[in-house]
Amino acid sequence: MKIVFTSAIVALGALLSCAQKSPKTEKSISNMNTAAFTGKTETATFGTGCFWCTEAIFKELDGVISATSGYSGGKVSNPTYKDVCTGQTGHAECIQVVYDPAKISYDELLEVFWQVHDPTTLNRQGADVGTQYRSAIFYHNDEQKQKAEKYKTELDKSGAFSNPIVTEITKFDKFYSAEDYHQDYYANNKDSNPYCSMVIRPKLDKFEKVFKKKLKH
Repeated sequence: MKIVFTSAIVALGALLSCAQKSPKTEKSISNMNTAAFTGKTETATFGTGCFWCTEAIFKELDGVISATSGYSGGKVSNPTYKDVCTGQTGHAECIQVVYDPAKISYDELLEVFWQVHDPTTLNRQGADVGTQYRSAIFYHNDEQKQKAEKYKTELDKSGAFSNPIVTEITKFDKFYSAEDYHQDYYANNKDSNPYCSMVIRPKLDKFEKVFKKKLKH
């Protein structure tokens, strides 16, 4: 009975992990809708563990024009999902957010960033374990760097978390978009993948309650 029970736990863990086999029948929905936008945009790049969760959350924010899943912070050019999952490329799963600063500020994006994942667990978010799931902020300019570092310092001093924050704050270098099937993953798979219903949906429910006033209508 122990063997059967252990096997069931391992199987459940696999279902609730971001690192799953690539689906063959999914259709990708475009997550970029900038055709009618002609104003100024800015870019932010965050890693909060599995990018399926991060993308689903950030694209609900009013002022966010696009949220693209991809890889950043590594040493290998044009990595694939399979490459990144080995933990050998140095990349983190992350999202690149293009946003309208007239509607949402970088400070507000940081507020969401700190609240939608656990920034105190090193190279891990829930069942997702590995350097590719690390908490990370890839800043695009000195202002973003200063704000990220200040926010991190103040959170540590305030005791907001029971453990020290281990979030990496690193200068942005390159971002590689993930494969098409990773884009809009939750929207495409919320009715078919247990990870969507048991991991992403609860995170979205909590996020929507906390940030109700900041969501798109």
